[in-house]
Amino acid sequence: MTSEKVKAVAHELGFELAGVTSARPTIESLFYPEWLEQGFAAEMEYLKGRRGEMRADPRSLLPSAESVICVGLVYNTDAAYSTDVECGDRGWISRYAWGEDYHDVLKKKLHKLAERLREEAGPFEYKVCVDTSPLLERAYAHRAGLGWIAQNTCLINQQLGSWVFLGEVLTSLELESDQPAPFRCGTCTRCIEACPTDAIVPTGRTEGPAYALDSNRCISYWNIELRGPIPERNRSEMGAQLFGCDICQDVCPWNRGAARTDAEEFQPKNELPSLTELAALTQEEFNERFEHTPIERTRYRGFLRNVAVAMGNSSERKFLERLKILAESPDPVVREHAEWAISKLDRAADSRANPLV
Repeated sequence: MTSEKVKAVAHELGFELAGVTSARPTIESLFYPEWLEQGFAAEMEYLKGRRGEMRADPRSLLPSAESVICVGLVYNTDAAYSTDVECGDRGWISRYAWGEDYHDVLKKKLHKLAERLREEAGPFEYKVCVDTSPLLERAYAHRAGLGWIAQNTCLINQQLGSWVFLGEVLTSLELESDQPAPFRCGTCTRCIEACPTDAIVPTGRTEGPAYALDSNRCISYWNIELRGPIPERNRSEMGAQLFGCDICQDVCPWNRGAARTDAEEFQPKNELPSLTELAALTQEEFNERFEHTPIERTRYRGFLRNVAVAMGNSSERKFLERLKILAESPDPVVREHAEWAISKLDRAADSRANPLV
């Protein structure tokens, strides 16, 4: 079995990107503990401890691993970027969450890839990985030639852009490695300048990545990963972002001509939903609407919390009626954020009525 054959099969199965690298620690595994020590993982405990240590070496996941087959699947569709639209009375959901849950889509395709390779090469051991596995996937994707790790810490492919889901097959097959992709951000810092919360911070290193993501400052962390209240000082910075944030990718020059997919699984279903409609969802309606999508991750409480914040940031007083209903919620987190939103809308109205006060 050759690496070229592996990549040809991956392309046949619909992966736009495919590459191979050795199943050995990358230089990024030396920087990861430092990132944790700086507190940049915030409250994401699953990134720390034993699972954090496992990220240093793929053989902690598959002891017989010799190679990592890295693939990429384009999810970008023909719809506007968040920086190009006015949300108005609607909320923004990150591009990757518009369709089906990519974990399910990727896993199925990765298992198909492994089984196809077994038909060609005979029995071998393998393990399928997506971003829930303790693997530094962008580091291996970079080393396998799929792209470079950009200033905003996303992986960018020169031809396709960064709207790409990554997946891996760890395998006991010994395959020839591809060459790492060269770094092509140059001196561009548009993503850093566009981030409304200054979440992309300099590392101060003379080697290795020049920037890192501080999750404590990241909108995607606040509206997805954080389970309790969003710090009050950060709520206004969230704008209309209900789930995730695309700003650093939206402004990237490499994404202005980014590849698009016509895959049904990733077509837009939830890109600009009505805040009024979302605020009225019951638990059952939330489950039904967002089942098998990434949005499930916020859970009902977190989603209503985010909707309340977006309403407060909208300056639209028509949301007051629904916010007052949310302010009666039995859930203290939802209640607190609704009360904050009502107060913000009232302050905005007072400011407009008394501009000199």
